[in-house]
Amino acid sequence: MKNPIHYVETSTLVVGYEESGPVKGYPVILQHGWPDDVRTWDKVAPILNREGFRTIMPYLRGVGPTHFKSQGTMKTGQLSAIGNDLVEVADGLQLENFAVVGHDWGARAAYIAAFLLPQRIQHCVSLSVGYGTNLPEQKLSLNQLKNYWYHWYMALEPGKIFLEKERKAFCRFMWENWSPFWDFSDEEFNATAESFENEDWFDVVLHSYRHRWGFVNGDPMYDGLEKKLSSNPKITVPTLVLHGDADMCNGLETSADKESYFTSAYERKLISKAGHFPQREYPEVVANEIISWIKK
Repeated sequence: MKNPIHYVETSTLVVGYEESGPVKGYPVILQHGWPDDVRTWDKVAPILNREGFRTIMPYLRGVGPTHFKSQGTMKTGQLSAIGNDLVEVADGLQLENFAVVGHDWGARAAYIAAFLLPQRIQHCVSLSVGYGTNLPEQKLSLNQLKNYWYHWYMALEPGKIFLEKERKAFCRFMWENWSPFWDFSDEEFNATAESFENEDWFDVVLHSYRHRWGFVNGDPMYDGLEKKLSSNPKITVPTLVLHGDADMCNGLETSADKESYFTSAYERKLISKAGHFPQREYPEVVANEIISWIKK
């Protein structure tokens, strides 16, 4: 279900986004993750729209129609940049009070945005990612280290080559393995995989995973924000975390016991038999949880 693509400029990007629902409705930014694009919200957004919410779905840097204003800009995929992009999209659209809903990379961006804009973001919902899991020094279980094999593979030259040459096969493998009970169609995958042909997709993805573990430097323009985020600062925005109990990418332990990071309302809910993409697997459940959280 494609909507017309609109564009908003940030300091470094021209961000493509889709929008639906009543123009004067309460704005909800739906930020997709990796490897994904805005099609991930196709069955969630209409439910939110029927409840009177305006949904805004930006394409991440390096995905689909989103492009850098200057090809001389560093193609960083560091998470501070992803989070800052979300903030600048909200600024560009002149959103005063709004909610953020993010999945995977988008969840990490939502946490960062909630930290940066606590007076404007009224509600935060994060899917499949727990807070405080961005830093290289984080402790991981052996099972989670196994889940993150693709992180380490992309740090190697063979992984770099495979990601660049076989990006669709690489990403489809993730979809197939991260959600063991989800039987998606070729049509659903291909509709999203078109967005991986963006000329900056490879550079952004490779840099993101290499930077996450300290293998490469980030863009100096985000040094100040990186320093602020390095202590896992507390979040004051009411936050809901939704995590599939069959997620084979981020194990349940990665989102557990995070209450101390939040000074306002905080809840974590598990979705039965959902893998890493609950918004695609159980869109009604996810949409209703979002609606309930916003209307509390």
